[in-house]
Amino acid sequence: MIKVNQLSYRYPRSHHQTLTELHFTVPKGEIFGFLGPSGAGKSTIQKILIGLIKDYQGSATVNGYEIRETTSDFYEQIGVAFEFPNFYSKFTAIENLKLFSKFYKRKGQEPLKLLNHVGLENAAHMKASALSKGMKMRLNFVRALLHDPAILFLDEPTSGLDPTNARMIIDYILDLKQQGKTIIITTHNMHIAEEICDRVAFIVEGKVKLIDSPQKLMSERSKKTLHLTFHKESGGMSSLTLPTTNLARNQQFMEIIQSDRLISMYTEEATLEDIFIDVTGRELV
Repeated sequence: MIKVNQLSYRYPRSHHQTLTELHFTVPKGEIFGFLGPSGAGKSTIQKILIGLIKDYQGSATVNGYEIRETTSDFYEQIGVAFEFPNFYSKFTAIENLKLFSKFYKRKGQEPLKLLNHVGLENAAHMKASALSKGMKMRLNFVRALLHDPAILFLDEPTSGLDPTNARMIIDYILDLKQQGKTIIITTHNMHIAEEICDRVAFIVEGKVKLIDSPQKLMSERSKKTLHLTFHKESGGMSSLTLPTTNLARNQQFMEIIQSDRLISMYTEEATLEDIFIDVTGRELV
């Protein structure tokens, strides 16, 4: 669905490349995440892929369209939810959706049904100016779905949401994937990336440092050790760290387990943020 080859870009009057020879592909039905600190180039990549920037070098195709050659028909294929949404403040939530749905040729989804999906049915007739930030973010999310696009670009989709509503949006995104949608997410939230992204790209200083699945990265880079806390036979507590290989043959481990002295045990897993810092030398700020 997305093919990028030798993609480079430099903003006018800038002395530095914003993007340098990026190469990646995103197949149909994948959730692909761009992770990186502020100023890394994530937003510029998204602007190119949605057609806001066309004077790039290299190639960038979305659903078969070379971006620099796209016409208005291209926007029938994609849905975009920016991090900082704008609405017509004097229009109600449903009036905003009905207005935006008229921008598309194809018959889309029923606005009220979309509002129901994100818990905004009772806010359908509230003016946009009266909506909270979290409500606007949910309205922004469903606005991107009005025309039932094949590809979604979501910028920080859970920003400003409480845990309950963030969970609702995450579940909705996963449901859209099951429907065959291709979804591109730009986020600082490593927990979301770990949970829902099939693959992630680490972006730093306009370059792709690494692309892989979160699960593979965390599995390969986790420490293969097991930490145990247990009661000593002589009284008091003690701790022990063991390799996770061949635990069934480890005499110390088996003695602790079989004697019912175990208090707790855990493995030390690498987080996606740990890996990002290790690979890039940068924090997500």
